[in-house]
Amino acid sequence: MAASNRLKNQHLLWRAGFGPMVENIAELDEISPKKLWSILVNTSADVPVKMDIATDPRKDKAYTSEDGTFVPMKVDALSRKLIADQYRQDLKNMNIAWINSMINSKAQLREKMSFFWHGHFACSTRNAVSAQQLLNDVKLNALGNFGDLLKVVSKSPAMIQFLNNQQNRKDHPNENFAREVMELFTMGIGNYTETDVKEAARAFTGWTLGKGSEFMFRKNFHDDGTKTILGKTGNFKGDDVLDILLNKPETATFICKKIYKFFVNEQVDNSHVKYLADRFFKNNYDIQKLLNDIFTSDWFFAEKNIGVKIKSPIELMVGMRRYLPMVLDNDDTQLFFQKVLGQILFYPPNVAGWAGGKNWIDSSTLMVRLQLPQVLSAKDYINIKPKSDDDTEMGMEKEMQKRMGKNAALIKRNATAQINWEMVNKVFEKTERANLSNSIINSLLQNKTKLNDSMLSKYYNNENRANFIKSVVVNVMSTPEYQLC
Repeated sequence: MAASNRLKNQHLLWRAGFGPMVENIAELDEISPKKLWSILVNTSADVPVKMDIATDPRKDKAYTSEDGTFVPMKVDALSRKLIADQYRQDLKNMNIAWINSMINSKAQLREKMSFFWHGHFACSTRNAVSAQQLLNDVKLNALGNFGDLLKVVSKSPAMIQFLNNQQNRKDHPNENFAREVMELFTMGIGNYTETDVKEAARAFTGWTLGKGSEFMFRKNFHDDGTKTILGKTGNFKGDDVLDILLNKPETATFICKKIYKFFVNEQVDNSHVKYLADRFFKNNYDIQKLLNDIFTSDWFFAEKNIGVKIKSPIELMVGMRRYLPMVLDNDDTQLFFQKVLGQILFYPPNVAGWAGGKNWIDSSTLMVRLQLPQVLSAKDYINIKPKSDDDTEMGMEKEMQKRMGKNAALIKRNATAQINWEMVNKVFEKTERANLSNSIINSLLQNKTKLNDSMLSKYYNNENRANFIKSVVVNVMSTPEYQLC
């Protein structure tokens, strides 16, 4: 059976964005997927506003030595702690700001593609200014040219620091960046040799940071000898290596396969990937054209691709908040849930990013996922405790302990969010009472096998229409089926 128009539109919004916004739910029965895709493209066309939250507390406290090396001025232990504390708070504020942008921005396609690149070019730094600059660069180039994006990211202070390229000098090459740019950012394992990595590392010597932690090429640190990389020989520099990688069709295939798994289905259709990769390569890595090839294809809307993707923690939380307009009593709550569910923005687990798929689900994370709607809407408690890792939880555990004492893991559900249920009620105001639960279920779930409404009905509140709608929404969001999109 072919998917309904509504199901196709919801599928498109979940994959090319973060799910339907509550005020637009009623329109999804009528608008065509082609028109909806056009809207997504147009609303993401403008140059994004730069995030401007993090500030450098070391500004005007550094100098450049005679050999051109950037040297921070020596500061005492207290000053170092204050700097670290400010960066940590800036990263928290940046996290919350980006979540809010994902929820409220009309540029859903740009936000979703930036989220993908955030995981693809996985980079973790405690320097909030560098992290902010990298995100701004990613957002600016998210729908543009992959070659431009690759070069901007490769020269970003965050990536230079994360993969130790500031330590990459002639006679003492550091292979970290050269290896990862081939293995994870472009061609993938199996398409290069160890010799290629060693030779590429020589080409990237001299890529380091100057005053103000900005990218700088230091000629006196660069190995200007002849190098042979992927069958090409010459006196290559870093940009030459990136061009060599971009000129390999394997790069287009690797990127398209990863994008297919993220946006379409983890079970890859190799014929579709080959088609996409051939066009991506011929179109000079135009990201917008690649996405158009995906989201306007018939196979994207095939039944086998709908409702089969496990929502990442960010997708789950953002999608829930787009459907349920709410004001959180404490914005830090969403940082805490990111930690518990295993995905914190700006803190990927390693250079390979988040594994995704079934890795999102285990016995403890599933319990929290299923309870999250009640956490946001009901009067109760939830007992959860994240694993202790202060580097990746941004001080959340210690902060929660300070605020709530020994019961830091107890979050009071009725003090978490104020939900605007009137907006949700308005969506279904013309729906007859007999069809109300099914209409709500259809607006929330993407699965082929729908919930047994009669089984859930014993949990519904029948006191009045408003309470009924609220109870259906919360109970459906609390099911395993809602974890899929």
